This record gives sequence, structure tokens and C-alpha cells, in this order.
Amino acid sequence: MATTGLDWLAQAAPDPQAFRAQWERTGLGLVLLPAGRRWDVLSVPGRLGRPVVELLGTGSCGPVLADFGDEHIGFLVPVGTAARWLGTGVRCAGEGTWIVVPHPGRRSRGVRWLVPPDGSGRLNDPVVLELALHEAAAGLGDW
Repeated sequence: MATTGLDWLAQAAPDPQAFRAQWERTGLGLVLLPAGRRWDVLSVPGRLGRPVVELLGTGSCGPVLADFGDEHIGFLVPVGTAARWLGTGVRCAGEGTWIVVPHPGRRSRGVRWLVPPDGSGRLNDPVVLELALHEAAAGLGDW
């Protein structure tokens, strides 16, 4: 049986079945999930993150979140990346942190998927992401 983006996200919850039931009941379609179990999140200012998504291309890009007003763009990366990341201006969410995640199959106001999870488990490669961040930052000048 194929895994959906919702199934894949639910695997990060302490109790995936209870989590899915709660998510389906929630009118907003937003829930809290722990980072550091299946993925970490690197969040950058939207002004930098949007060009990075374009550079990576949605076909090769792993899941990407945008917060309210696209102020920050969050890239889901392998577990442990947050603890090792040294970049300036990047917020890292790893073990011991929680993030707001929208339902991948619904439109929501505020937090939304720019690139939704497809269920494959594919994440953003930190090395490729770092290179794209440098390229985007160079294009912005003094951000």
C-alpha cells in the first residue's frame, strides 16, 4: 500500500493513529508535530527561502513549509541536521522542538505547504540546500 503525505507526517507523532484522528477532526487542519523524530526543519526568512525553492525546483525539492504571510520558509531535512547547522540567520528545529504542520491535502490560511510531502520520505538534502541558500543570498545582495 502506498504511503501518502499524511501517513508519512503522522509517523512523526508519538501515537500516529490518534494523531490522524485528531487531525481529521481539527477544523483548521493545523497540528503540532515533534521535530527530530523523522525530520528536522531549517527555517529562513521568506525573502531568502522563496528563491531557494525556485532554485531547487519542486520536482527535486523535499517538503517545504511557509508560515503566515510567508515571513519564514521551512525546509524539512534529515534528523540531526539542526544540531549541526552553522548558518547565520537560520532557525533550526530538531529534537525537543515542535512545529505547526498543515494538513497536506487541504488548503489552509497561514501555515501552508509550498512543497507538500509526497509520502516517499524524501527530504531536502542539507548540502544542496546550503548551496542554494548561498546562491539565493548572493542574488539578494545585502539581505
